[in-house]
Order: sequence, then C-alpha cells, then structure tokens
Amino acid sequence: MQEINIKEIARELMDAQDNCSQLDPVTSRFLNFSVYDAYKVSRFIHEKRIEEGFLPVGRKIGFTNSNIWPIYNVCEPIWAYIYDRTVTKLTGSEATCFIGGYSEPKIEPEIVIHFCASPPVGSTPSEILKCIDWVALGFEIVQSHFPGWKFKTADTVADSGLHAELFIGEPQAVSLLGDNIIDDLASFEIALSCNSKLCELGHGSNVLGSPLLAAIHLISVLANQSSAAPIQAGEIVTTGTLTSAFTIDAGQVWSAIASGFSLPELIIQFEI
Repeated sequence: MQEINIKEIARELMDAQDNCSQLDPVTSRFLNFSVYDAYKVSRFIHEKRIEEGFLPVGRKIGFTNSNIWPIYNVCEPIWAYIYDRTVTKLTGSEATCFIGGYSEPKIEPEIVIHFCASPPVGSTPSEILKCIDWVALGFEIVQSHFPGWKFKTADTVADSGLHAELFIGEPQAVSLLGDNIIDDLASFEIALSCNSKLCELGHGSNVLGSPLLAAIHLISVLANQSSAAPIQAGEIVTTGTLTSAFTIDAGQVWSAIASGFSLPELIIQFEI
C-alpha cells in the first residue's frame, strides 16, 4: 500500500483550487485513500484558508440527493466548510456570477438554512426547526478539479466538497412560513430553468427526505468526527441539490422557482 502524505495531497489540491487547474483523482494514485483520510486533507486545507484570512460562515452538505450518486460514483453525503469569500447574500432575487476561475462549474439549486442556536445531536425535525430563524433558496456553484467529474467520494471530500460559491436569495423568517413548514420543506417542488427553458423539476424530499433531515444527518456526522466542530449559532448550512447538477456556461441565465413553499424566485447570470 502506498504511503499517504496528507499535507502533500492538501497542497496539491489547494494549488489546483487557486489556479483553476486539474489533477488525477487522489484515489487513482493512492488506492488506500479513504474518506477518513480525505477529511484530514479537508481539515488541513481549512486551517490554511483561515491562515489566509478566510472566515468560515457555515457548512455545505453535498450528495444528499441520492438520485445523482450513480452518475458521480459516490455512495454517501459529504460536508465541507463555506467562507465569507465564497458566500454572497443577495438583497434581491438576481445575481451575477463570474465563472472564469472555476473548473468545470455546475449549478445546484438548494435550500439554505440559518441557525440562531446550536442544534443538539439527536434532535427531531421540530426540535431542529426551533434552532433555525430563516430559510432561503440558494444556488451553489460547484466545481471539479478532477477531469470530467470522474472521482470517488473521498476525492470530493478532499477537494473541499467541490464547493466554489454560494448565492443566497432573500431569507424568509421561519415564523412567517406557516404552521406546516416541516411538511412543506419535504413536499415542495422547484423548477430549474436555463434561458427560460425548463431543465428539471426537483422536490424537497430529494435531499435525504427533506432539508431538515439533511441538516440532522450533518449534525450526526459532525458528532462522530473528533476534529469537526458542531454547528454553532450564526452558521449557514446549504443542504444539497434539489435537482441534478447542470453544467453552466457564460451567457446563460438560470432561474429557480419554488411552488408549495413561500420562497422568492432566484435568478443568476453567468459571465467570464
């Protein structure tokens, strides 16, 4: 078995992230590279980013939509930190994203939640909801530093969860979203369109049953990782794509419209 150098792998991935370059998947070069090893790599990169001045503002959960697992050769959800430099909170419904510095970028419509209190491990959806003060529709831009989006789960963890950028639409206070918010989050539908052409209809249930259940999954995973801090008050969590992830190009305009749940439409234009 090949010896795994966590710091060397992390530096390779940071170089790829910083220079919009690609490399062979780590798992193709180190056959014994595990998800456990990958979180060590991710942690090292996280610590280096903080040294560079990045401020962590929350987490992203990836691959909560099991419908896309066979496409990307993954078999479980992952998580990664997101930062002040990679998150944009919109004051309206429209955004512009410059994708020239991203590697094979794709778009994912997601539900973003904001914690006003630290959620306890083992909580039910109703208990988790008491720790959340707002919900928003978001677009996560993801990227792959492995050519053709060919990788294994461990590679995606090591590559900072494939996170590039997150755009958050207008937040809606939980108190204004009705008494059936738990059921609505599981059953609502989202229409994702590109240049006014419908690409796919997604549902809240696509992400581990609902965005709240996806958050509960993350809380449980963090509790079992000794080096991972629990979710704190003030953190944002984006809960995974409600549809397939779609390749994006400059000049395109994408929109997401929710029905069955009161969230404003989100529109994003891509430029180089």
